[in-house]
Amino acid sequence: MIKYGVIGTNFITDWLIEAGKEVNDFQLAAVYSRTKQRGEEFAEKHNAPHVFTNLEEMAKSPMIDAVYIASPTAFHAEQAILFLNHGKHVLCEKPIASHNQEVAEMVRTAENNQVILMEAVKNTALPNFQQLRTAIDKIGPVRRMVTSYCQYSSRYDAFKEGKVLNAFDPTFSNGALMDIGLYCVYPIIDLFGKPDSIKASGVKLSSGVDGEGTLLLAYPDMEAVAMYSKITQSHFPSEIQGEKGTIVIDHIQKLEKINIHYLDGQVEKISLPQNNADMSYELQVFHEKISGKNESSQINSLETSLQTANVMTEARDQLDVVFPADESRMK
Repeated sequence: MIKYGVIGTNFITDWLIEAGKEVNDFQLAAVYSRTKQRGEEFAEKHNAPHVFTNLEEMAKSPMIDAVYIASPTAFHAEQAILFLNHGKHVLCEKPIASHNQEVAEMVRTAENNQVILMEAVKNTALPNFQQLRTAIDKIGPVRRMVTSYCQYSSRYDAFKEGKVLNAFDPTFSNGALMDIGLYCVYPIIDLFGKPDSIKASGVKLSSGVDGEGTLLLAYPDMEAVAMYSKITQSHFPSEIQGEKGTIVIDHIQKLEKINIHYLDGQVEKISLPQNNADMSYELQVFHEKISGKNESSQINSLETSLQTANVMTEARDQLDVVFPADESRMK
């Protein structure tokens, strides 16, 4: 069994714990909360035997083997490094950190302590993303990939009324690119690697974060476009366009329905049923990395996380979206 501590008592942590019930060697051992009352309430809800209100004590505890971090992004690097230095494996919610230098430091710390660090990006861990990966050769040389995730935020109405909630607060390293744009950028980097150049455009909100944006990533023989928004809604699919056909993806976050449309008019369905909880697949990948069962797997690799962080950091610089956390890289 892998004994987990969790940081964050929100709905995302609820989802992770529920997904853990579908993974044989997952065991919830401890909950961290800044307040004892909230920690005890969350622990009781999920039958966790231990509650911590001090992160250092939790990191030192022999009662956990791994930690799942679902705190605001601004805290990810500091918290992850603390646990990595105490020999704990770290599954860190996306985005893994505020900027590329933090990610690089986290990777170095994991390597120095010989423990596993993984970014919890769920769409690239799904079975249908692996189906997608193996199907690319069928459409010939790829010339364009377009990803789209535009979802009107339930918190945007409050923002327009003058209330800045966490989702639009730069203090927590938030905004559209960080929150949902990553679901568009990460798969592109996973499939095609580091781009030669990046061009970013978008709408910057009064709080200082981006509300929506578009990234154009240039490669030697193709280009990729990532479109994302928290202030508009879209039903536009994502595509990978090749010279022999086009792969059409219903939703880049979920990848439930994927078809290849060939030039001769034939359509091939390549998606499979994904009956388990979405987050159970990333948990399984994380556990395989810990056990060393699949050392050659590139699913949610640290290289992809680093390259994605490089792209997103440069994009924010072009958009002039600055977080307090950026002070550490600008010194």
